[in-house]
Amino acid sequence: MTVQDIRAFNRFYTNVIGALDYSRQLYAPYTLTESRVLYELAHSPRTDAADLRGELSLDAGYLSRILNKFEQDGLIERTPSRRDPRRRRVTLTARGRETAALLAERADESVGALLATVPPADRPRLAEAMRTVRGLLSDGRPPRREDVLLREPGPGDLGWIVQRNAALYTAEHGFNADYEGLVARIVADFAEDHDPHLERVWIAELDGRPVGCVMCVRDEAPGTARLRLLLVEPDARGLGIGDRLVSAVIDFARGVGYRDLVLWTNDILASARHIYQRHGFVLVAEKPHRSFGKDLVGQDWRLDLHATQE
Repeated sequence: MTVQDIRAFNRFYTNVIGALDYSRQLYAPYTLTESRVLYELAHSPRTDAADLRGELSLDAGYLSRILNKFEQDGLIERTPSRRDPRRRRVTLTARGRETAALLAERADESVGALLATVPPADRPRLAEAMRTVRGLLSDGRPPRREDVLLREPGPGDLGWIVQRNAALYTAEHGFNADYEGLVARIVADFAEDHDPHLERVWIAELDGRPVGCVMCVRDEAPGTARLRLLLVEPDARGLGIGDRLVSAVIDFARGVGYRDLVLWTNDILASARHIYQRHGFVLVAEKPHRSFGKDLVGQDWRLDLHATQE
């Protein structure tokens, strides 16, 4: 391996990525950097200018100009943060969410077209090669929060949610197959009939593999959403993935107009409960029950989305 080998690969990779944005239509009317800012606003729970600068390594003046443009275009709103008055909270408007979704859809279609040129039998090799490059050039550093991608589910991901819930809850809490049946029904109901404008699933991805998930679905109570099936793989814990997934649900539920967000859990799930508490959920009821082969205490938690808006 020589310097010239790496430079040759860099030229090849740059040309491939450049071809995806032919005639600058992929992100039009925005630049690639502007699209990256929109993406972060749509997917990251940390949404003030300081956090964006850190996430994207952008100059403060450059980012300020981008945000000014977005505000003029009606894509964002900037309000003081309750936690730190020196900071300005940046949130996408309805138009901003639509624009971010459109750019993401274009990017997915473009990359999908590129992937279609790779024979299916060779795609596992390609994925492994990409993971190898990232691993070798990361200088052995452990994964960081920034390495985790929150995305919509792809083919097979809903099945992964069922399988991993069943395996982890059996290994960590001794749940029996009844729990797998419950998760399978929840996932099947979503797959067969859901409103994409009001219900959503997030997959947390690290190094090309799913490491977490959560769902937001409509509750029976009017104006209420329900958070379901929060899960983070053991080897990916400590990266703030659970917090990011819960924040994504809260931001989505608030953005589409829900008034309340509720969830049901069990008191033995201490780590998840602490996440809910950090985000402002309040315990409203608890009741002993026997389910999944265990004696448990079920808990209902609620978040007033209007009261917690910053």
